[in-house]
Amino acid sequence: MTHAAQVDTTAVPAGETQERNRPRISRPMITVGFLLIVLSYMVNAMDRQVFPPLLPNIRADYGFSLEQGGLLATNFTLGMALAGLPAGYLLDRFRRKTVLLVSIVIYSLGTMATPLATGFADMSAYRVVSGFGEGMQSAAIFAAMGAFFAHRRGLAFGVIGAGYSIGVFIAPLIGVRLMSTHGTWHSPFYVFGAAGLLIAAASLFLVKTGLTETSVAKVVATKTYEHMPASAYNRNTIALAVHSVVSGVAIYGFLGLYPTYLITSLHYSTDQAALAMSLLGFGGMTAIFGGWLGDRVNQRTLLAVSLLAVSAISLCIYTTQAGVGVQCVYAFLMGAFGLGFIYPNTNSAIQRAVRPEQIGRASGLFVSSYYGPAAFSGLLFAALVDSFGWGRAGLLQVTVLPLVAVAALVFVRTSQFSDAVR
Repeated sequence: MTHAAQVDTTAVPAGETQERNRPRISRPMITVGFLLIVLSYMVNAMDRQVFPPLLPNIRADYGFSLEQGGLLATNFTLGMALAGLPAGYLLDRFRRKTVLLVSIVIYSLGTMATPLATGFADMSAYRVVSGFGEGMQSAAIFAAMGAFFAHRRGLAFGVIGAGYSIGVFIAPLIGVRLMSTHGTWHSPFYVFGAAGLLIAAASLFLVKTGLTETSVAKVVATKTYEHMPASAYNRNTIALAVHSVVSGVAIYGFLGLYPTYLITSLHYSTDQAALAMSLLGFGGMTAIFGGWLGDRVNQRTLLAVSLLAVSAISLCIYTTQAGVGVQCVYAFLMGAFGLGFIYPNTNSAIQRAVRPEQIGRASGLFVSSYYGPAAFSGLLFAALVDSFGWGRAGLLQVTVLPLVAVAALVFVRTSQFSDAVR
């Protein structure tokens, strides 16, 4: 992404005077800052995904039911959803770097507080607080990088998504190892939370405002947008938001209870379930390719194909009773299409569906629509399991729902995207 060095990084949303006076950022500092942002998003993922593989132990300690465990595994996304639209509003009016740093501190403290819970209610609250910070960070990162890498937005989001997937990959392995070493599931939460605070401190000095405060309008000043709707909440963004809601419920329901399914239904060991979960994160590292591809092909078509793939893979996972090796292949493929293709391209597509000055609101809309209903996806999945068993529950939530998301994409008109050829 060496093109970033030619980007005008002098713009600051807070005012024209700041915009004119802001110095250019050097290429090395672009690289350092961007890599630190990716690292912070990786820790974000680690904080989210360390919970599911430890859930059987947490349930045993507290006596939580499967429904309670399922809700705890995914209710952090409620906090993300609550943060989405307010964060979008703030990002269009205040410094993105400030929002970014505050968000990292919030979710790190929420993660460290989780083992301090005395029961279901306060653990739920800590998970929601952690999710609120993660939602703020997601909106800040994608608004800032969507503006700075305006011409290669999909690829930039793919690299960030790959960082997230590395976090998904290593969190179960590190989390289970730390639990085994220290004899308690508490230690991974303390270690991951402390890592986030260290990254926030480093970002204060090493992530320059020239990277985070770029105005996309300056980057693409030669383009006109008469072909686009004036409102940020238009046909395309609404259709993509519906797609986000449905795909978020399907994917996060799967992520939240996948290790529990492997342990309780297929009788895998905790280490085997952690391995499968890690392979899912490894598959998500294809986000670099998925984002790059999204810059070059019709994103509506790419998203529809990816959703159909998720549906087919889910069918295999919940009907074949596969052994560890085959199940790891399924997990890798689910990560590739669910995290590597759907996530970055939905995010970038929503930004392309609005005019440049509305990117903050688009980023907030994505976070709220993707993560809001997903907060209850684990609870829904657990209720379906209790009523129909793992096989039918998986087919209903992870096989059928992606088909509904495909239907929502029919209403998307890519000819009204900001990068449409005129």
